[in-house]
Amino acid sequence: MDGIIETLNGLIWSNWLVYLCLGAGAYFTIVTLFLQIRCIPDMIKQISQGEKSESGISSFQSLMISLAGRVGVGNIAGVATAIAFGGPGAVFWMWLVALMGSATSFVECTLAQIYKEKDRDTGEYRGGPAFYIEKAGAHTKARSFALVYAVIFAICMILATSYFLPGIQANGVAAAVENAWTVPTWISGIAMVVLLGIIVIGGVKRIATFASLVVPVMAVIYILAALWILFSNASQIPEVFGLIFRSAFDREAMFSGMLGAAILWGVKRGIYSNEAGQGTGPQSAAAAEVSHPAKQGFVQAFAVYVDTLFVCSATAFIIISTDMYKVFEGQSEDGAVRYAGSLPDGIDVGPGFVQEGMNTVAPGIGPSFVALAIMFFAFTTVLAYYYLAEVNFAYLNRWVHSDVARRAIIWVLRLLILISVYIGATTTPGTAWALGDIGVGATAWLNILAILVIQGPALKCLWDYRRQKKAGLDPQFDPEALGIKGADYWVERKREMIAAGTWQQQAAGDAETGRSGGSTVVTS
Repeated sequence: MDGIIETLNGLIWSNWLVYLCLGAGAYFTIVTLFLQIRCIPDMIKQISQGEKSESGISSFQSLMISLAGRVGVGNIAGVATAIAFGGPGAVFWMWLVALMGSATSFVECTLAQIYKEKDRDTGEYRGGPAFYIEKAGAHTKARSFALVYAVIFAICMILATSYFLPGIQANGVAAAVENAWTVPTWISGIAMVVLLGIIVIGGVKRIATFASLVVPVMAVIYILAALWILFSNASQIPEVFGLIFRSAFDREAMFSGMLGAAILWGVKRGIYSNEAGQGTGPQSAAAAEVSHPAKQGFVQAFAVYVDTLFVCSATAFIIISTDMYKVFEGQSEDGAVRYAGSLPDGIDVGPGFVQEGMNTVAPGIGPSFVALAIMFFAFTTVLAYYYLAEVNFAYLNRWVHSDVARRAIIWVLRLLILISVYIGATTTPGTAWALGDIGVGATAWLNILAILVIQGPALKCLWDYRRQKKAGLDPQFDPEALGIKGADYWVERKREMIAAGTWQQQAAGDAETGRSGGSTVVTS
C-alpha cells in the first residue's frame, strides 16, 4: 500500500503541478494588475463592513470559516517538513506562492460568488468549483464535458476532505500530544474520534461558527509567541532572513544543490497551507452575503496573507532562529542528514521542531503550548473539512431524489472522516502527509485548470467593481449588463429589487463630477 501511495503521490505532485501553480499565480497577478498589493485597502474595508442575512453569512464570518480550514497542522508541521526536506530556502518559496496565490484565490472565490445558488432544503448559499465549472460551461458547446468535470471535482473534494486531509490534522495532534505529555497516539486517535463524532452528529454548523471565532484568537496568540521568541534571539534576525534568501537561490554553502528541493517543498507546503487554487476557499466564499462578487474575492485573497505570511512565517522564525531543525538529503528522513542544527536526537520531522524551539525560551512550556495550538487548529480544520464535504455532497445531491439515500450518503461521509482521523493519528507522518498530498494535488490540478479556462467572468467582475468604485458608488452586481450567463441567483436578485423598488438607474461615470458612461448598475 505504501508503494502505491508513493507512486500516486509522485505522479500527481510532479514538477508539472509546481509549474502550474506558480504559472497560474503569476498569470493572474499580471492580468489583475497586482490586485493582491493594489487592492489591500479594499480587502480590509470589506472584512470590516460586510453584513449577513438569513441566507448568507458576513464577509468576516466567511473569512473566519475559511481560516478555520486554512490554519491547521500545515502551518506548524507543514513548515517543519518543508524546511527538513527543502532547507530554509523553502520558506521563501512558500512566501512567493502565497503572494501569487492571493491573485489565484481572488479569481476562484469571485467565480464561486458569481455562480452561487440557494440550497433547496435550507435556503443557504451554496457554491464552489463544482458549481462554477458546471454553470460556466452550461452555455458552451462543452457543457456535457463541463458537467462530467464538475462531478469528478465534487467526488475528489469529498474524498479529500472526508478521508485524505483529516488524517494529516489528526497525525499532527497525536504527534504533538505524544511529544508534550507522552500520550500514546492510539489514545489520542480514539479521543479525537469520539469528540469529533459527537460534534459531527450533533450540530456542525453551530460548532463551526464557534470554531471560526476560536482560531483567529489562537492564531494571534501563536504569532505573538513567535515574535517573543524571535526578539529573544534578536541578534539572529538578520541571519534568519539572510539564510532564507541565500538558501532559496542556492547560495548557502551547506544547502548548495538543494534549489530544486527548496522550490518543490516550498510550493507543495505553501499550497497545502494557504490552499490558493486548491478549490477549498470558494465554498466558504460562496456562503457570504455581498452586493458584488469581487468584494468576497478580496476577502479571500487576504486570507492567504494571514495564513502564510503571518502564521507560517511565525513557525519558520521559531524553528530557524532557535536552530531547532534538521535538513535531510533525498527529501526523506531516510536520507543523510545535511544539517543537524541543535535539535536533540529522537525528534521526528514535524511539530517537534517547533516544540523544541519554543522550549529554548520557555523550558517546559513550549511543548504543551504547541500541542494545544495544534489541537485547536487541527480540530477546527477537520470541522471545516466536513463543511467542504457537505457542500460538495449538496452539489451531487441534486441527482439524489430519495431522502433515505441522501441520509445514507451523509453517514458514509461522517464515517470516512472518523476513520481517517484514527488512521492518521496512528500511522507514520510520511504516510499521512502522502495521503494529504494526493488529496490536495488532485483538487488543485482540477481546479486550477478549470479557472484558467473560465476566468473571464471573474476578471469582468474585477473591472466592473473598479469602475463603480471610481464613480463613487457602492459596487453592485448585474451579470446581464456584463454579458455573464449562468449567474441565476444574481439575475433573480435584480428582479426582486426591481419589484421592491430598490433598483435604480445610475450613471457609470464619476458621480461627483457628473461624467456619464450610460451603463446601468444597482444601488440599494
